[in-house]
This record gives sequence, structure tokens and C-alpha cells, in this order.
Amino acid sequence: MRRAQSGFTLIELIAVLVILGIIASVAVPKFINLTDEAQQVATNAVAKTIESASSMNHAVDIAVEAGISSDAIIAIDNCNDAASLLADGLPANYTVNTATIADHAVAQCTVTRGTTSETATYRMIGVQ
Repeated sequence: MRRAQSGFTLIELIAVLVILGIIASVAVPKFINLTDEAQQVATNAVAKTIESASSMNHAVDIAVEAGISSDAIIAIDNCNDAASLLADGLPANYTVNTATIADHAVAQCTVTRGTTSETATYRMIGVQ
């Protein structure tokens, strides 16, 4: 009388490995693509933060000029003044283009992440 053996055959194990290989080959490019998208989203977030800070600074400038506020304003006459608007300055590996901005004028500025191709544009309002 033979004893019943339990376990997987070599064919079954190979079939499982092939299926896992196919799933991995489909999933890995998706994760790599998500990394690129996440870096672009981070760059967009920095640009929008600068744009929002610029708008707030401009609103304070208008209130000071109207005599209804004595809050301090930050002078902005160039796109690369963006770092002065942020509490902790510009995040590491980010740079901003240089473009002159007149008082109460709006300029289109660009922030770039490191040496990569992730760039984002934002509006900055001159305050002097």
C-alpha cells in the first residue's frame, strides 16, 4: 500500500512563477511612472505655494497703501525673490528663474526642480 503524498509538483510551481513574473512585468512600469508624476506634482505644489504667498503679500501691500494696515510687506521686484515669501525659503533642489517685476505688475515665473525637467509656472505680483 502506498502512502498519499502531499505538496506541489514542479510544473505547478513553475506555472505560479510564470504568472507572478507576468504580473510583476505589468506592475513595475506603473510604479515608475507614478514616481515621475509625483515629482511633477511636488513641483506644481511649490509653484502654487509661491503664487499664494505672492497674492497675500500683494494684499497686505494694498492695505498698507490704503492706510488700513501697518503690517510689514516683503519687497518683490524679481521672480527669484520667491524664497523670501516662504517661511522656510525655497525647498532644497528648487530654483526660480530671474525676471524683473514692476510694482503692482504681474509676471509669469518658473520654478524648476533640481536638474530634472520638472518645471511649473506661477504668477508673481511685484511689491515695492
